[in-house]
Amino acid sequence: MPITTRIPLRRLSQAEFGELSYHVMNHVFAIHNEIGRFFDEKIYKRELAQRLPDIRLEEPVEVTFRSFRKTYFLDVLVAEGGLFEFKAVESLAGRHRAQLLNYLLLCDLAHGKLVNVRTEDVEHEFVNTHWRAADRRQFVVDTGRWDHTIPAAAALHEYVNGLLRDLGVGLEIALYEEAVVHQFDGPERMYVDLPVTIGDRRVGEQTMRLIAPGIALKITGFERLLDSFESHAKRLLAHVDLRAIAWININMKQVTFTILTR
Repeated sequence: MPITTRIPLRRLSQAEFGELSYHVMNHVFAIHNEIGRFFDEKIYKRELAQRLPDIRLEEPVEVTFRSFRKTYFLDVLVAEGGLFEFKAVESLAGRHRAQLLNYLLLCDLAHGKLVNVRTEDVEHEFVNTHWRAADRRQFVVDTGRWDHTIPAAAALHEYVNGLLRDLGVGLEIALYEEAVVHQFDGPERMYVDLPVTIGDRRVGEQTMRLIAPGIALKITGFERLLDSFESHAKRLLAHVDLRAIAWININMKQVTFTILTR
């Protein structure tokens, strides 16, 4: 199995998760009122586990594809289906919502909650998704602008297509990038410093991720603004010594493979 957990997880309904969340948050509020807002998040999680039964902290989720392996850790798992992600930050942000959504999709769960214990009053919000694991494997592939004759392009297409058929789309882009970097001999060989020139002046170096000499890799997760990305990528190509950029855009409905050249 490409995504595995140590225990079977239950996909809770909205009503079930709402009831569970109400119960959990009452304890979180009590802990916060007692000890204040300045402790690390692990203190609140450990105290919560003392007050509530059936809680698992840092529950591992393993992702595998061929020889690639990565383990995520779920902050707080309650009753084998209630996922809570704790933070101790000034304010919840989009990256925190994206992280929890990634965990929900990995575990095929529909509902989770972000909990921020650093604020004066506990900040908390629901994160929900209707996407199921099977849905995330029903995507369209567009290779209309992909050139298999470019060095390593055919191997990259085959690997990423297989990866997405196994894991599904919608997960964090960093996961797909890590898998590709692993496949193409690791960061020690893929990351190269290339000179940047403006006119006839060398102004510095830019670290690029290469799948072959002169061929850079970029993986994105845009739902829109693809034209803007392409415009800026072509400007980059005008100022570094690259033959092309192998660009893969992954969203919930379509995966687009594009070779960008000057």
